[in-house]
Amino acid sequence: MQQHPHATSGEHIVRGLSRSRPVLFSYGFRPFFLAAAVWAIISIDLWVLFLSRGLPIAEEYGAIYWHAHEMLFGFASAILAGFLLTAIPNWTGRLPISGRPLMALFAIWLAGRAALLLIDWIGAIPAVSADSIFLPVLLVLCAREVIAGRKWKDLKVIAGLAALSVANICFHLQVLKGVTPDIAIRFGLAAYVLLVTIIGGRILPSFTRNWLNRSGRTDFPAPYDSFDAVSIAAGMLALVSWTLAPTTVATGLLAASTAILNAVRLARWRAWTTWRDPMLVVLHIAYLFVPIGFAAIAAGAVGLEQIAILHILAIGVVSLMMLAVMTRASRGHTGRKLKASLTTTVSYTILVTVAVVRPLAELMPPYADVILMLAAAGWTAAFGLFAVEHAPFLCKERKPLR
Repeated sequence: MQQHPHATSGEHIVRGLSRSRPVLFSYGFRPFFLAAAVWAIISIDLWVLFLSRGLPIAEEYGAIYWHAHEMLFGFASAILAGFLLTAIPNWTGRLPISGRPLMALFAIWLAGRAALLLIDWIGAIPAVSADSIFLPVLLVLCAREVIAGRKWKDLKVIAGLAALSVANICFHLQVLKGVTPDIAIRFGLAAYVLLVTIIGGRILPSFTRNWLNRSGRTDFPAPYDSFDAVSIAAGMLALVSWTLAPTTVATGLLAASTAILNAVRLARWRAWTTWRDPMLVVLHIAYLFVPIGFAAIAAGAVGLEQIAILHILAIGVVSLMMLAVMTRASRGHTGRKLKASLTTTVSYTILVTVAVVRPLAELMPPYADVILMLAAAGWTAAFGLFAVEHAPFLCKERKPLR
């Protein structure tokens, strides 16, 4: 892939260079963000129908495993793809993947969703084989761009993507062998959380600084330094320990110390200064779930249900951060103001509520069914609002050339 002739490695390339390709496939965030929101709704509603009406879903695979897989490696992987295919050109100064290559990559993701949903008709091996292609292909494409752009510091993001690729394959192998894929679930979720600590530590202080600067303030967030590096390293150790031995004392101690480090890290970014900007403050709220999540992991060593921990991390850290990034990138890269509408703010509020409410199902068993239905309704509403509001300009509107 060639670099834009008027862009150097230190410049941002012009967006929307091709005016002939379908708008939806002119940039990676467009098809993947929209499809992820739609799949978030469809997959969770199918899960609800399974729980409430016994709807058969992927019986050869196991409905509960299908649900876990599609949240981690279906819905979330699409948003990660949309983010990376949009961010990496900014990092490297190289042209974005668009047009037919993007269509092909998107088709691979769609094939994985269809294959697992139709596993009872096409068989387990063809289905898991179809699904296992997407993340490795995305890994190769992203690694190629980072290496070609000589952005060596971004290889740690590529390493996170590689971990997800391995986790997805391990998930399938464990299910096919009749083994509960607990380790693969924790491995995949840990990779996402680690990516949030890496990428979040890059964008949150930057966006906050820019916002404060525009407001005429100088009380900027602390710049990246050794404290951030220690926080990320501690998080990686705690997540590895949780993946392999979730209920040990060592995991509890590592997670507790990491929770403190990340709470201090978030405070260094001066989150309280952003309260007037919902599109910015939601990023800080999503990161707040990082120390909360590590505190939950620590509590898991003394009895907190692992399923509750999984949902704190999956909804509070991963999904909320992804919704925040989706709305920001969708508006910014289509030439719209980075200002949250009422619809967007409501979607944030609903998903924050879901992140708080859903783990209560394990803590309050008598009300578990009601909590699960309410959480599913909130999840559907949050991503439904995103889809309804953003679909028109993701599919039709181009960013003006500059």
